[in-house]
Amino acid sequence: MRILIVEDEVSLAETLREGLVGEGFAVDVMHDGNDGLWAATEHPYDVIMLDIMLPGLSGYEICRRLRAQQVWTPVLMLTAKDGEYDQADALDLGADDYLTKPFSFVVLLARLRALARRRLRERPTVLSAGDLSLDPARRTVRRAQDQIVLTPREFALLEFLMRHRGDVVSKRAILDNVWDMNFIGDDNIVEVYVRYLRKKIDQPYGRAAIETVRGAGYRLHPTGG
Repeated sequence: MRILIVEDEVSLAETLREGLVGEGFAVDVMHDGNDGLWAATEHPYDVIMLDIMLPGLSGYEICRRLRAQQVWTPVLMLTAKDGEYDQADALDLGADDYLTKPFSFVVLLARLRALARRRLRERPTVLSAGDLSLDPARRTVRRAQDQIVLTPREFALLEFLMRHRGDVVSKRAILDNVWDMNFIGDDNIVEVYVRYLRKKIDQPYGRAAIETVRGAGYRLHPTGG
């Protein structure tokens, strides 16, 4: 899942980013309303987290402009304001949910996953490719009825591949969606994590679900290999 955080309180934004990355999300952070609007319209996100009080453009204005441009990415408002009229204004302008600071990180995770499920309700609740299945809500992976334990990053990579099963996805697309737009390391990290996944979901079962397409990227076979 790829998240955009638009929050001018740098320490809070970094705390949120670190926590969400630790849960396997790809996270981009902007500290200014204008930059946040640019990112939200230029890159695909599963959920956008908006503070209301921002320099440049307010969270209200960002949300209004996104909906005017028919960008329907779910928006979760984060704010210190807790008045019922503030909440009503946010929802009336197109926000999907509202969370008042301070808030529980556990509750935030639940809200984010609920918003992502709402956006993707047309997709199957459990993703499958043959006898390989992944449940985004329960964060579980199974192969031939065996439960497979993955790290958050491995899970995020497998989820991305399964959502695009049958399609060739480039390293760049994987980095943008499983890591984030600011990743500046070696793109061979993708190969490393593909190798980790193969050792867990393929090799013990004599399968080859994740195919390398030379010069193009990777493809998860729709039948699970």
